[in-house]
Amino acid sequence: MSWRSKTPFHPLEWVSLVVLLAVLGYVAVNLWAVVAGGLPHLGEALGQRETRFALWLSLWTTTVSTLLCVLIGIPCAYLLACRELPGRGLARAVLELPLSLPYLVLGLCLLTVWSSPAGKALKELGLRIVFDPKGIVAVHLLINLPFVIHLAAEAFERVDPELPLTAQTLGATRMQAFRYVTLPLCVPSLASAVLLAWSRGIGEFGATLMLVGVTRMKTETLPGSIYLHISTGENDLALATALLLLLLSLSVQGVSRLAGRKGSDYL
Repeated sequence: MSWRSKTPFHPLEWVSLVVLLAVLGYVAVNLWAVVAGGLPHLGEALGQRETRFALWLSLWTTTVSTLLCVLIGIPCAYLLACRELPGRGLARAVLELPLSLPYLVLGLCLLTVWSSPAGKALKELGLRIVFDPKGIVAVHLLINLPFVIHLAAEAFERVDPELPLTAQTLGATRMQAFRYVTLPLCVPSLASAVLLAWSRGIGEFGATLMLVGVTRMKTETLPGSIYLHISTGENDLALATALLLLLLSLSVQGVSRLAGRKGSDYL
């Protein structure tokens, strides 16, 4: 049942309405500037091999890093949320620290680690990260893995612990209780976390610039392409590329809302 009031507005609510309309107008005007400026040049941008490369590299690195975040993050989140571990508070504090740091700082951290003797030794073994497309995946992991763990742990903590315990008293193993009770209850929240991580990854630029740079047709993602176009005075193509990112974000938002609606119907 909704708690939203349907009574006539009082003065504070009228003031809040004016502020809300002002905020909506501010956001809409800025987004419309990208749409109006980029739409006429969208076909030209997509016709360029460089733009298609940046789009492919963004989609590939973001999807790979998001899958890794899911595979690594969900077991970590379950353990932190559902088990008493020594040092659990410290572990969660360390994992949440990257969430509050500027991306440039995280990129500098990665650059320092991978430029160290250990990082150079790994490079000699074939694991090249600095100024390499694989470094984009490393950036996304540092930025989004703590984010996914944080959201997934909150989802697991909201599950009534009596439910999996009841399943176990009825004969289910701990793994079966997790698979058939806990996990289905968390699917809507986990899906939202995955989509948000993907959306954050597709638009990340600061840490990527620090670790891998922006080299045309090598480490050029969509945000990097915007940066290069602005640097060379190609503002129309920059707006068209920004429009591509906007359309991707709208698609993710639509899928997220649909997943949330389906999850609510399921629950």
